[in-house]
Amino acid sequence: MLEVGSFLSDRYEILSKVGAGGMSDVYKAKDHILSRFVAIKVLKQEFSEDSSFVTKFRAEAQSAAGLEHPNIVNIYDVGSENGLYYIVMEYVEGITLKTYIEKKGQLSFKESASIAIQVARGIESAHNKNIIHRDIKPQNIIISTEGKVKVTDFGIAKATSSKTISSDVMGSVHYASPEQARNGFVDGRSDIYSLGIVMFEMVTGRVPFDGETTVAVALQHLQEEIARPSKYAPDLPISFEKIILKCTQKTPDRRYQTIEELLADIRRSLAHPDEDFVTIAPLVDNGKTKVISPQELEQIKEGRGVAENLDDTDDEEDDDSDEIDDSLLDDEDYDDEEDDDEENDGKLLNPKMDKAITIMGIVTAVIIVIVIIYLALSVFGVFKFSGKKNSESQQTETQTESESESESESESETEKEGQMVDIRGMSVDDAQERVDRLKLDLTVFAYETKQSDEEDGTILEQDVKAGDVVKRGTQINVIIAGKGDNTSEMVKIPSVIGKTKSSAKSTLESAGFNVNFEYGDYNDSVAADVVTAQSPSAKNQAAKGSTVTVTLSPGQKPITVPNVVGYTQTQAESALAGAGLKYTYADSQYSDTVAAGSVISQTKSGETVAAGTTITLTLSKGKQQVSKSVNKTLSLGIENAKVVDGSYTLKGSDGQTYASGTVTSAEVAVSGTMNCASGKITVTWKYTVPSLDGDGNEVEGEIQTKTETVEVQ
Repeated sequence: MLEVGSFLSDRYEILSKVGAGGMSDVYKAKDHILSRFVAIKVLKQEFSEDSSFVTKFRAEAQSAAGLEHPNIVNIYDVGSENGLYYIVMEYVEGITLKTYIEKKGQLSFKESASIAIQVARGIESAHNKNIIHRDIKPQNIIISTEGKVKVTDFGIAKATSSKTISSDVMGSVHYASPEQARNGFVDGRSDIYSLGIVMFEMVTGRVPFDGETTVAVALQHLQEEIARPSKYAPDLPISFEKIILKCTQKTPDRRYQTIEELLADIRRSLAHPDEDFVTIAPLVDNGKTKVISPQELEQIKEGRGVAENLDDTDDEEDDDSDEIDDSLLDDEDYDDEEDDDEENDGKLLNPKMDKAITIMGIVTAVIIVIVIIYLALSVFGVFKFSGKKNSESQQTETQTESESESESESESETEKEGQMVDIRGMSVDDAQERVDRLKLDLTVFAYETKQSDEEDGTILEQDVKAGDVVKRGTQINVIIAGKGDNTSEMVKIPSVIGKTKSSAKSTLESAGFNVNFEYGDYNDSVAADVVTAQSPSAKNQAAKGSTVTVTLSPGQKPITVPNVVGYTQTQAESALAGAGLKYTYADSQYSDTVAAGSVISQTKSGETVAAGTTITLTLSKGKQQVSKSVNKTLSLGIENAKVVDGSYTLKGSDGQTYASGTVTSAEVAVSGTMNCASGKITVTWKYTVPSLDGDGNEVEGEIQTKTETVEVQ
């Protein structure tokens, strides 16, 4: 266990322990090089001593470190020191989805769909880099204080499947896919199954399968059909219910085949919740659920050494969930269609794979023949430009289906194909701007000129007709009006992505292009005035003298400085660093109202500033201690008075009594030392004034009282 205040790699200062689980301890730390807070996951001793596990663990963590996405808790660093192996991750303030569900009971359809979209986008980013999570569950999904949903522990779950771990821990049994339960082939569809279980829990407030042991729960994943979510959530739209049911099919072939397909249906569900559009493939014979006999179950338990109760710990956010053995129920009686004919030694191919390879070979041969025929006909001039001028351009509008919480998600998605528009009669630059609206990353360039009455540079013909379906990245070839040469000089467009504004301008102008700069969205990872995109892209050629549009990063989004007056020093530093700001301190001051160590004042509170701006804080030293000596004599001032009784007090302005006593004479000397600048003395006399009777004898009078108060400054 790391001590608070200790350092890892002379860089990460341990601030506090924030979690612990069966595999690791998690600490909040400060990165003193980049001046930011991070989370550090440190492997426990029993795992650190297993060299094969450590090798696997580090390899997977380093692979996951390549993931960068707003919906993923990013991994910054992987290292070891003095036998400790650790991962440095993004520190996210928030709660797990598991805790959120427990607090709310059940989530609404729209809230569940919004969360599912963000989780799926994180998974999609990983799948695109061939990384399978393997442990999707609410405990691994964090909802930040800003409402952003982030998936954590990418790459770590795969390392835990190593046979070196005594219990073969493989994620939480409540969310594990059937193929994970029997140690079958795992791909992206396993993550889709687990996400389906998470969606079920969000809308119903419960998991679909539960039991006293991990074996009991795993068998339900293998044998029992999932209940319809509407049983527990009657108002759930049919579209979202069927999405959940499709995700959680026992057979991977009956689920969504890619996370992109799932995302499309969730967005459509938000736009048309009551439309029954989800299609689930019919169940075939070799995909039927297998039934396990008691004798077979006993053999599984005895043969695999599965205990009735496995270690309940998983990670720091899943202390009360069961774990499933990653070799659990690994028996040929439970293999489904994807590994029915697979032998243990791996020497025989799956018949479906054999068939797929044969089909791919035929398709490849057909494509080659088509390409050869096309090239041959092109040589003989069979394919020529044709097109009829159309004075009115056809427009195609892309309509966003998603509403509510997913609207911003949908708008950020780039379509993969769309309809081409008519660009004849435009200049090449105007045409490029027009097709850019299709969000298809199309490239327009002229490779031939033709004499015409039209103004030079006007597009006369286009090889992709208006209305034709085009895919992202398609190159649109045009013929433009011009004089003289039949061909204009074509130049390869240099790549300027990652260059500064001035460098990009110099590079493109040197290649013969005009440059148009525009700014994109704020970017936390790219500095201001650095190129993030260009159109046309560098993979194409374009006519010399044409314009390349370059998109620049405006840098990080301006930050509104939070008000931290009254915060403790630690709280203030955390709030400012979390907002992307730096801080420094002015000389501390005394304060009668702010406790020592808390912030009295700050600079730029509420102002909008650039990320990394330094905020000056002034801390309180508490109340100032003042020492004041008091020596004062007070007199009753009544002739012939006899003092019977009395008292005096010296009280400071802080309410404390610094001196007190009894009064025995007409004059009272009061002294003391106060820890404040002012106070008051109060003296009360009880006295009599004797008088003479008719015979001249002294007679005692009635007891009287006099009180005098004097301010001390």
